[in-house]
Amino acid sequence: MQWLGAQLDEDERIARAAGGIDWLRTERPGETVAIFDSNGEPVVYDEGWPSDGQQAHIVAHDPVRVLREIEAKRRIMECHEPWVAGNGDTICGRCGREHIDGRPGGHFPCQTLRLLALPYAHRPGYRDEWRP
Repeated sequence: MQWLGAQLDEDERIARAAGGIDWLRTERPGETVAIFDSNGEPVVYDEGWPSDGQQAHIVAHDPVRVLREIEAKRRIMECHEPWVAGNGDTICGRCGREHIDGRPGGHFPCQTLRLLALPYAHRPGYRDEWRP
């Protein structure tokens, strides 16, 4: 949970740092769509203008949306905090001893937390045993 929280903190830092960007899509001559910053300057890419698909992705994943997703993930994490059972096992306080896909789902970290961590598998500190 601590490692996953640190990943969300980093995503939040990046999203807040990008908060000065005004992701406006503006039609340009020749049907080109450009992205401008809050000063009206075009966002510069080393490889030229982003493709239509890249532009759509940038606009759809603006900092406000990213911050909402981070908040939702943090609330999910709060619902799945560890709990020590009477036998000493650490289990998920929400999932308990439920079974997911035929595997015990209650052991900590539970399937839900493993799935939340999966997008960060490329980052240092991710453990292969967390793979869902």
